Amino acid sequence: MPERTETESRKLLRRLQATLAEAGAGQERLDRITHIIADSIGCEVCSIYLLRDAITLELCATEGLAQEAVHVTRLRVGEGLVGRVASRMRPLKSSDAPNEPGFRYMPETGEEAFCSFLGVPIQRLGEKLGVLVVQSKEARAFTEDEVYALEVVAMVLAEMTELGAFLGEGEAMSARHQQSVVLQGGIGQEGAAEGRVWLHEPRVVVTNPIAEDPQAERDRLHEAVEQLRLSVDEMLSNAPKADAEQVEVLQAYRMFANSRGWMRRMEEDIARGLSAEAAVEKEQSAARARMQTVPDAYIRERLHDLDDLSNRLLRRLTGQGQETGAEMPENPVLVARNIGPAELLDYGRTLKGVVLEEGSVGSHAAIVARALAIPLIVHVQRITQEALNGDPILVDGEAGVVHLRPEESVATAFRDKMAMQAAAQERYASIRDKPAETLDGTRIRLTMNAGLMADLPSLPSSGAEGVGLFRTELQFLTRNTVPKRGELAALYARVMDAAGGQRVAFRTLDIGSDKVLPYMKKQEEPNPALGWRAIRLGLDRPGVMRMQLQALIRAAGGRPLTVMFPFVAQLEEFTAARDHLLRELDREAALGRPLPESVEIGAMLETPSLAFAPRQFFELADFISIGGNDLKQFFFAADRENERVRRRYDTLNVSFLSFLGQIVERCAETETPLSFCGEDAGRPIEALCFAAMGLRALSMRPASIGPVKSLLRRVDLREARSVINEARESGAQSVRPAVMDWLRRQG
Repeated sequence: MPERTETESRKLLRRLQATLAEAGAGQERLDRITHIIADSIGCEVCSIYLLRDAITLELCATEGLAQEAVHVTRLRVGEGLVGRVASRMRPLKSSDAPNEPGFRYMPETGEEAFCSFLGVPIQRLGEKLGVLVVQSKEARAFTEDEVYALEVVAMVLAEMTELGAFLGEGEAMSARHQQSVVLQGGIGQEGAAEGRVWLHEPRVVVTNPIAEDPQAERDRLHEAVEQLRLSVDEMLSNAPKADAEQVEVLQAYRMFANSRGWMRRMEEDIARGLSAEAAVEKEQSAARARMQTVPDAYIRERLHDLDDLSNRLLRRLTGQGQETGAEMPENPVLVARNIGPAELLDYGRTLKGVVLEEGSVGSHAAIVARALAIPLIVHVQRITQEALNGDPILVDGEAGVVHLRPEESVATAFRDKMAMQAAAQERYASIRDKPAETLDGTRIRLTMNAGLMADLPSLPSSGAEGVGLFRTELQFLTRNTVPKRGELAALYARVMDAAGGQRVAFRTLDIGSDKVLPYMKKQEEPNPALGWRAIRLGLDRPGVMRMQLQALIRAAGGRPLTVMFPFVAQLEEFTAARDHLLRELDREAALGRPLPESVEIGAMLETPSLAFAPRQFFELADFISIGGNDLKQFFFAADRENERVRRRYDTLNVSFLSFLGQIVERCAETETPLSFCGEDAGRPIEALCFAAMGLRALSMRPASIGPVKSLLRRVDLREARSVINEARESGAQSVRPAVMDWLRRQG
């Protein structure tokens, strides 16, 4: 066969464009397309396989194979040569297909007569949509130009699939975007929400993948790239020189924006018949494909930069900026690949829920979502490809499940569940002002976690007895510069005012690990969760700690002050931090400023080592708060952001409960007040078991106080402790089944 020229490739695209512009049902269009491709490439067979679900390919159109096989023949991704193309997302060609490893003969298609095979993936920005195949009877070595031409055609097919070109008249979206989808993710913040999708970054839709005038498209591309270069140069000139990380990213942007190879490849794509935006997207797809296979983290990050730069260029070419003119729907549920804490705060409580394709349980966005009491699900793969603005969506933060475009029966059941939760909250309101006192007369102090001023109105309505944890890092994470001491003092004073005299335990700055300040250079560490963070960072950089402690002292203005230091691992760290606070109190006194009426200095017990600290630690600490989230992950050596291992270990595991019991005993010896702070404290069954083990103070999100109090007021802790002890002695791995069975018997 003669080598295909670029002119012939352009002819093929023009023929396709004419076909796609014609009226007709989707199947008719697919049939015409396979005929045109087979004729243009000079093959007897052209077939289009599309994904019906994540793992199933279906023969949807063919020229040359048996028509009876259309919509009948199916195969799994990875099965046969077609399945291998879909699995690897790379072209595959052979001049002797039947003898290729993994070849699967499908007798119903009548393909036994065809020897040569060329298959290319139909994909958009790394998302699998199907496979385009050509076959011929003669042994044939497909040329690189033919492979390229078929790849370009596959890209056009992907765009047309997204735009619904194969659905027939009157249908606006692809079938995939009309179907109900259930997606699983990780729980970032519990809760349930029903609403409609609001895309944080609406996807760019390339509506004109094929262009008639290559010179005009080159001119459009050059103009858009020049504007992009100028904007990157401007951002670079305005970037703070001290922010080396931001400067490095922008320099990488500028390098890509000025890359001759990048530009040359896009110009070649235009010469072969693509529009400027389609050429950009083709390069973007290649970058995303490389991102998935490159093991080097630095190179992956640079490819991510190129991906982001391509998005900026696409928005310039298409005019589809983030401001699309669409109005935010009622009850919006934000859907995004990722989002920063400041951006999430800008949306505020208008959002009913947040669903992220990336994100993490401990990310800045998760911290803000918890502070705003917005259900959050992270690690939801494909959500930004599946969701469209305005789509109905259900967010089940209790199970980490997203229902996109749900069936009515699912939506009805979900609403019933939400109604039951709302009715329960009304019941909890009736005991809001009553103590969390068990049937045997044991009083448990329930406090709330907070991190924003917006949290404080929940204090009286939740029935909390103060704030057991106020996260001070949010004021640092949501800014581009270090906050001033006066600003912090004013904020902390407002927090105390809003608390109305109830105790507020301020946790000093807990940054590092996954919580990196925008203006702080990130430390590359092999295991950041076990690295330079929290109290370690504070003691090594005493300037920030000193400024924060001064702000807290001044905010108190003669009122009681409670301060606790995070992530303490040994006695010396606590004594050093405590000395810092005492010195600042002495300095403030020397300056004639009013001192707090009283000062409590405590520590968060988040590392197993601190449970075995010398007795002096327990005598020196005015109080201790168990940081359950970190303590649990270190106790089980199970990363709390790794879904494979996080759910493997139960909080009510006998070993963990026994460990908590040892901590209770050590605090009892020195009469040191002890509390438990974390997500598990807000789960009624866990809270009951903690109380039965001797914990008398629990801190949780405001919405959890009602359910926890309701259960505690209906049980006898002595009986609960007896049930737990029996389970421990029986050799059970967890006490949960025994406790649940006992509660059922209690009615």
